[in-house]
Amino acid sequence: MKFPSPHRTCALLTTFFLTLVTGVHAQPQAPQPQIITVQPARMGSSVTIGGTVVAHKQVTLTAQIPGRVEFIAGKEGDRFKKDDVLVTIDDDQLLAMRRQAVAEYNNALAEIQHAHVMYQREIISPRSRSITAMPGFGMPSLFDQMFTRPMQSFMPGTIGGNPEFERYTDIYSQNVRLREAYNRLYAAQSKIEEIDAKLRDTRSFAPFDGVIVKKYVEVGDTVQPGQPLIDYADLTYLQIKADVPTRLLPGLKVGMMVPARIDVGNQVVQARVAQIYPAADPQRHTVTVKFDLPEGVKGGPGMYAEVMIPDVAAPVNTVPVIPDTAVIWRGSLPAVYVVGQDGKPHLRLIRLGDFVAPGQVSVLSGLKIGERIYATPPQVTMGWSEKPE
Repeated sequence: MKFPSPHRTCALLTTFFLTLVTGVHAQPQAPQPQIITVQPARMGSSVTIGGTVVAHKQVTLTAQIPGRVEFIAGKEGDRFKKDDVLVTIDDDQLLAMRRQAVAEYNNALAEIQHAHVMYQREIISPRSRSITAMPGFGMPSLFDQMFTRPMQSFMPGTIGGNPEFERYTDIYSQNVRLREAYNRLYAAQSKIEEIDAKLRDTRSFAPFDGVIVKKYVEVGDTVQPGQPLIDYADLTYLQIKADVPTRLLPGLKVGMMVPARIDVGNQVVQARVAQIYPAADPQRHTVTVKFDLPEGVKGGPGMYAEVMIPDVAAPVNTVPVIPDTAVIWRGSLPAVYVVGQDGKPHLRLIRLGDFVAPGQVSVLSGLKIGERIYATPPQVTMGWSEKPE
């Protein structure tokens, strides 16, 4: 068994007794809050416009035929792929009508076959209207050729009329029957196609990958044509839809970036102008504008949002700009810790303006350019003054 050297043992004992006497323990030093200088920024005036978060693609699926709802694929928030069946309506009555139409189609097809046979018979072996009706003759066709038809040629209009006209009439009659059979076939086929179209309308398919946003019916409900069934949307990309006063339109163009604030978590992001409607509301004198939000932003359709629209008619001013991490809230009042002349932090209430860049916010009052503030004040005051100046 090895023992520590006498020098090592002495050093350990000395450290132990010093710790007992002084009570000093090695502790990691807390990071010091960062102090920055308030910087100026030239910016024009902007107007904050309230809007609503909407989905980039959203549709309302409605009933196309009357009936009872048999199936709903899921509830709000469930995700589906394109062409998935979302809602089905009872189709028993339509299936019965289709079976009836198929029977009519088969009957018409049989009539066509029969009319074809009769037409070919009239062409190959013409009928004799006068002799075939007389009983007791074994060879009506031969008798017709030897006696009846020659007699008709000498005495037209007496026994059977003109034989050539009779033949033409028979052929034309069989042709009409054939065309009537074809028309009944086409009518039955059209009826089947109409029923098939209605059968397709009993199912509502997902037009794209997305989620159910809202349900208007439940299984067992009876619906009528035009009645909403569900709202379906693609939430991968979100937009802000806002009504912008017409006087602010000169400061907007498609593709430009503007600051936007989302109500969820007070997020501040850069939104892109996606669409400017061509016509204004004649009552409110506003134009609808849509702004694309970055992918992955928190929130959903229907939530409140704000966009900062630049006012090009207003003069450009120099304002103080600070990082948003320096702002702390006392209730609904924003404040910052300012380094005083005594070198100590002092809490000061300020009035915030618009975001000039991601993470940078302007100050309208309460702070001057060149003053020093704490960029990341700690959550615990550590003895700092809580009383605002």
